Amino acid sequence: MTTPAPAPRAGAAHSQTLARGIRLLELLAEASTPRTIAELAADLGVHRSIAYRILRTLEDHRLVMRDESGRVQSAPGLAVLARGVQRDLQSAALPELTVLANDLQMSAFIAVWDHHDCTTLLTVEPRHGHGAVLQRPGTRHPFDQGAPGIAIQSSQTEAQWARISPGQPYREEATRARVIGYATSIDEVISGVSSVAVPLQVPGQLPAAISVVYATALNPMETAAIGQRLRAAAVAIENVLGS
Repeated sequence: MTTPAPAPRAGAAHSQTLARGIRLLELLAEASTPRTIAELAADLGVHRSIAYRILRTLEDHRLVMRDESGRVQSAPGLAVLARGVQRDLQSAALPELTVLANDLQMSAFIAVWDHHDCTTLLTVEPRHGHGAVLQRPGTRHPFDQGAPGIAIQSSQTEAQWARISPGQPYREEATRARVIGYATSIDEVISGVSSVAVPLQVPGQLPAAISVVYATALNPMETAAIGQRLRAAAVAIENVLGS
């Protein structure tokens, strides 16, 4: 497993313009509808002229686009960039996630360690799961919440975790997950939503987990069965990437 790079040092020199451009992309990704330039400028804390210059640069690279009313939204160029993130992991995981999602009628996804967050890399929603909980790629939640973070930690001992993520507490639930083989969480990320996850351990890849998310109540035997299914899927993915 690749040792993640440390987080940037506080106070280290950085490009303010680049940081604003990245933040603008994040704002659009988080928005449910297109945004006006005035709204984006206000959120960035800059004058409209500055927001407009950033927008034009991102448009030139097909990362954002404007509709007929001039509102701004993410553009297909972002999808091209996203395909390159952990490309091998995405390709290997997609068939397994598809089978899991349709068999369990739950959204199945891969989450990766992102310093203080867990970020959803790839998601498959069940074909006929009208009541499935949606888990969009790019969704982030604090690392100390949810089953994926517990599962990722469970792939490491406390000493190993302290080395790769100093200052990030090792949860007691991760110790239990190491014993039973899977992690669970209820109401930690979204009220009324539960998840089950197991770690993915692949050399050369970021620490990751394969998980499902659901809103239905399950008994311990059902949860354990899902954990076993996820473990089998994780092994299949690891074998593909290791071959």
